[in-house]
Amino acid sequence: MIEDTNLSRFLHFSREEWSRLRATAPLTLREEDLTSLEGLGERVSMQEVVEVYLPLSRLLNLHISAAQALYNVTDAFLGNPPAAKVPYVLGIAGSVAVGKSTTARVLRSLLARSPDHPEVALVTTDGFLYPNRVLKERGLMKRKGFPESYDLKRLVRFMADVKAGYPEVSAPVYSHLAYDILPGEKEYVRQPDVLIVEGLNVLQTQNGHPKDAPPVFVSDFFDFSIYVDAEEAHVKRWFSERFLTLRDTVFRDESSYFHRYAHLSTEEARHVAAGIWAEINGVNLRENIAPTRERAHLILRKGEDHQVLGVRLRKL
Repeated sequence: MIEDTNLSRFLHFSREEWSRLRATAPLTLREEDLTSLEGLGERVSMQEVVEVYLPLSRLLNLHISAAQALYNVTDAFLGNPPAAKVPYVLGIAGSVAVGKSTTARVLRSLLARSPDHPEVALVTTDGFLYPNRVLKERGLMKRKGFPESYDLKRLVRFMADVKAGYPEVSAPVYSHLAYDILPGEKEYVRQPDVLIVEGLNVLQTQNGHPKDAPPVFVSDFFDFSIYVDAEEAHVKRWFSERFLTLRDTVFRDESSYFHRYAHLSTEEARHVAAGIWAEINGVNLRENIAPTRERAHLILRKGEDHQVLGVRLRKL
């Protein structure tokens, strides 16, 4: 009888097994560097950097070098002059509060310290959400983060321009304080060596309109993709803890969209967070985000303390 593991598209590694693949990859981050990279309520230890992120950065460095060589080989075969500099694109997906932003920042720092590709840009897909004005017109304010709340045509155009090697590509800017797109503000990507694209929706193959499925997906432009995974019960608790932290910090700013939550008691805040999870984030995770997990090239599996327990790497 053939065991199910033989049919899996992934190689499975425990944290200990994965850590051995670091080889001679140097540790270039310091403790003080990590502090600025951590998300709310998420502590990243130097041990985790050494055991999880250094092997991952080594793998990515090898992939980046191979991709660059392939571009050169293809140009030589076609008899073309050297093409415009095309960034290596890394996509990072996962639920709200799972820690994908921290993963993106840690990898950005490690990759940027490599002598072969020192310029690493990071863009989140939050900037490609429709403005609140549009979401209100379409009755989607409580669907923010769902596929239909994103301007996917604009996001795909952005990705296509990046991969075409355009000297400068712009993206809208999103403010978590205002909970909205900032009118007239843009961030620019200027041919970095590596571009990290992080967001809920980056591996999705739908736009929220089943009868009008897009012919091109955001992930079509990725060279490599990572899904940050955890049990829903853990992510729900992390979201609640983050909500409480925001209540005591960002929400106290009178310009915050969520200032109305700043004076909630702890019990009230937990109740509100549970409601948001039940009505919005949990539904989005189950219906739209988690189903994309198997599309990733690599899956980081977290335990209840936010520490990575194991890694799944897709077979070639």
